Amino acid sequence: MVLIFDSMKYTFCLLLLLMVNEIRSQTQYMTSFDKTKIAYTDEGRGMPVLLIHGFINDGSMWNKSILKGALLESGYRVIVPDLRGNGKSDRPEEDEAYDNNSEIRDLQQLIEHLGLSHLYAVGYSRGSILLAELLTEDDRITKAVLGGMGIDFVDPKWDRRIMFMNAFDGKVNEETIGAVDYANSVGANLKALHLLQKYQPSPSRSELKKIRAEVLVIAGDLDLDNGDPKELNKAIPHSILQITPGEHNNTYKTESFSKSVVRFLN
Repeated sequence: MVLIFDSMKYTFCLLLLLMVNEIRSQTQYMTSFDKTKIAYTDEGRGMPVLLIHGFINDGSMWNKSILKGALLESGYRVIVPDLRGNGKSDRPEEDEAYDNNSEIRDLQQLIEHLGLSHLYAVGYSRGSILLAELLTEDDRITKAVLGGMGIDFVDPKWDRRIMFMNAFDGKVNEETIGAVDYANSVGANLKALHLLQKYQPSPSRSELKKIRAEVLVIAGDLDLDNGDPKELNKAIPHSILQITPGEHNNTYKTESFSKSVVRFLN
């Protein structure tokens, strides 16, 4: 009788655990500081890892990568938000919804909402710019990965940022027309994308020097879209550099990228 009871208790606990994990893997919502709803998923158990997506994208970009599954298999808790203006999160179209580091404040509020005292974080492309800014302000992140990014974002007058800001305000050119067409094809909010570029953070080199976290700077060997990753590595005190095969739009999907990130976090 005791054996039967123990077996039933074990089965019940297992089913409860599976139900909890299933609920956490579904999209959840947090109300941020200005009432903007931020969508996110929260899967797995263990040390939390925040994954921050790139431009004209949302958290689902990580489902195309090997990395997310590898992190879960390695025992990490994986938290993936849709940044404001993207995906299932609210997409406000007013300037005040994006200025004063609103995206950074969202990420900080999500960390607080989930009760995380310390965590790791991975950014890719524009997600790395946000993560770099976050690292200058928040010591709760003890290890971080800046993927697909060079040093150019530190310049507030960065021509590439301004070019894309203008493109999503109707001023396209040969270099940006493809991005605008793609954004239209996936139902992105062009006004929000314009404002995301307009108010994108640009932490200075001196601010990057204040980062205390251990940082992996990783980029594809064919990826110089956003400046030289070697210079970004030099600008951050406790950082290492990894160059892996790939170009900007596919490096984060590769096994090499995934293995390098998991090895660093472990």
